[in-house]
Amino acid sequence: MEGTRQEIGKFKEIAAWLKKESVLSIAVGLAIISSFFEIPKVSYINFKVLILLFNLMLIIEAFKHYNLLDYVATLLIGKSKTMRQAEYYLVGLTFVAAMFMTNDVALITFVPLTLIIGKKLNKKVMKWVVFQTLAANLGSSLTPMGNPQNLFVYTYYDISLLKFLQIMMPMLILSATFMVGLIQREKKKDIQFTIEVIQLKALKKTAGYGVLFFMVLASVVQWIDYRAAFVLVVGYTLLVERTLLKKVDYTLLITFIGFFIFVGNLASIPAVKELFEQVLSKSGATYLSGVLLSQVISNVPATMLLAPFTENWQELVLGVDVGGMGTLIASMASIISYKLYIKAYPEEQRHYFRAFTKYNLLGLLVIAPVMWLFVTFL
Repeated sequence: MEGTRQEIGKFKEIAAWLKKESVLSIAVGLAIISSFFEIPKVSYINFKVLILLFNLMLIIEAFKHYNLLDYVATLLIGKSKTMRQAEYYLVGLTFVAAMFMTNDVALITFVPLTLIIGKKLNKKVMKWVVFQTLAANLGSSLTPMGNPQNLFVYTYYDISLLKFLQIMMPMLILSATFMVGLIQREKKKDIQFTIEVIQLKALKKTAGYGVLFFMVLASVVQWIDYRAAFVLVVGYTLLVERTLLKKVDYTLLITFIGFFIFVGNLASIPAVKELFEQVLSKSGATYLSGVLLSQVISNVPATMLLAPFTENWQELVLGVDVGGMGTLIASMASIISYKLYIKAYPEEQRHYFRAFTKYNLLGLLVIAPVMWLFVTFL
């Protein structure tokens, strides 16, 4: 009887974990199922993308561990004199930070700070968190390292940094204008609060990771070999803070491997390949497919699914980045801020969902048609 209870308990734990890591479960499940129809190959796995992601995640974990991100954030927020100014700092910081540390990390770092400030001001900051989520997804669109789908496209199509920035800059300008328009509607109410500036830990070690961060960025844009950057990052971590290796999000890396295998198997089926290529060959079809598919399966899987069937990387990257707005699952980064807010305010679950949907659909309606016109003229 006791053994049965333990087995049931273990089963519940596994079920809870699978539910929590639903995207990972789907990716691995699809990889396994598709492998019954096509024998998977190691060549399907893009190890360069995995190593670049690992390098970025490890560096950002170091910055979090040594309080660098919190230090910068609290230093800026402490200068706020009005509600609108505080919102500009919080949303703007998330917008810019997402360009270099991914949208997920920007939200994990700065949304908790917003919640703390909300409690200090005795104000529910639901709208601020929604705006931060939009800012993270839109700001991250500029650079190859801003989000996983950009990094994948940048590496998969072997694009030059200048060409990538040229394509993404119009979207960034439009996105920034949209975010300013949202914040400008907020009340300019004076505030008085104090927030303690969080101090840096281990300045020399932090500086070391700062140097490595620029090396990792250089490896992303192919100025230095990504494998050399990997050896340096791991070697330095083993010397100064090996516990950071345990904090890397390995589930994301396994998720990527699952999708690599699934997409590779799918692309090996002639009928499927011919159908996808025929559909995506039409002008604007890749862009629309990226926007719409992101709404149901999230923009990272959508990117990996569409890439093998189109050479039109411009439409693809714009479509999936624009497609990060809309539904709550369109970008997995949106789930992060949702969970953080609901944990602080459980009773606000429905209200948050409504506010999130309202502003994300507004963003989609404003930005998607403009970028559609841009894609048409490419």
